[in-house]
Amino acid sequence: MKNRKIRSLAVSPIGMGCMGFSHGYGKVPEEKESIASIRKAYEFGCTFFDTAEAYGKEMFYPGHNEELVGKALLPFRNKVVLATKYHLDEKEVNESTTLYTAIHNHLIASMEKLRTDYIDLYYLHRINEQISIEEIAEVMGRLIKEGMIREWGLSQVSVETLAKAYRITPVGAVQNLYSMVERDCEQEIFPYCLENEIAVVPFSPIASGFLSGKVTPDTPFEGDDVRKFVPQLAKENLIANQPILNMLAEVAQEKQATNAQISLAWMLHKYPNAVPIPGSKNLGRILENLSAWDVRLTDTEFQAIENQLNQIPVYGHRGHVESQQQSFGKQWDKH
Repeated sequence: MKNRKIRSLAVSPIGMGCMGFSHGYGKVPEEKESIASIRKAYEFGCTFFDTAEAYGKEMFYPGHNEELVGKALLPFRNKVVLATKYHLDEKEVNESTTLYTAIHNHLIASMEKLRTDYIDLYYLHRINEQISIEEIAEVMGRLIKEGMIREWGLSQVSVETLAKAYRITPVGAVQNLYSMVERDCEQEIFPYCLENEIAVVPFSPIASGFLSGKVTPDTPFEGDDVRKFVPQLAKENLIANQPILNMLAEVAQEKQATNAQISLAWMLHKYPNAVPIPGSKNLGRILENLSAWDVRLTDTEFQAIENQLNQIPVYGHRGHVESQQQSFGKQWDKH
């Protein structure tokens, strides 16, 4: 297991998305169990943990996930890379509050919840169409110079937005939706990021569990479960996308691995700057996902997977460009 780089930061090649302990997949574990799982992941070798100020607002309150993650990582905070994200409402910036002050306020609140005095990787969770991305990049550069954050990132962005920001302050990471069934980022995001030494941090790299093969048309998505909104997980698309699972299962059997591990190993083989952050609330699944860093595909095996993927149509598409105004998260507003 070799570390990967997020500009100045060294991280395990697979990180841990922590959202599921507060939101997203139905009933959450008890806090003690969640903390134990995060610490087990660290003991296993994971050094990259991802959260956000918004995680928990549906079931608990904004910041719930940050509090939990901060508590879990406290004993070894300086040995891990901690990422969190903020949203910015245009109303926060006015005659009495500058853009710097507004972002600084979010950062201070997150640091308090996370029990730390610096953030390794600080993302704008979604761009706000009413606020200049160049001006945000300037503020993020200032926060880096002040030592409050080490690197900064963007999430669910186009290459045009990324380039505008990068020209002002070099971006450390782009956290976009990317998996075997959501490959838009291959067209422009990955090439640009490889050229400019930017890490790509794929969220939902196992397509919300679809690529594991354990989600079926009969799987119920109840309560606080975002999978009810995921295009590939609509019943008709679960059935139509079965050829992808058949291909994965065949390779997994040959490699003595799981479907999920093969999908992650494919991603790691394809892009040296990819650092996927699968999210799970189940310890067994967390360790299974992290173990994918030990699954090695030969160039021949990788190319065989690529050839098959390129021939299999995918049903259901979300895309990787969103904003505060046009966000997948607004699905909750309709329910």
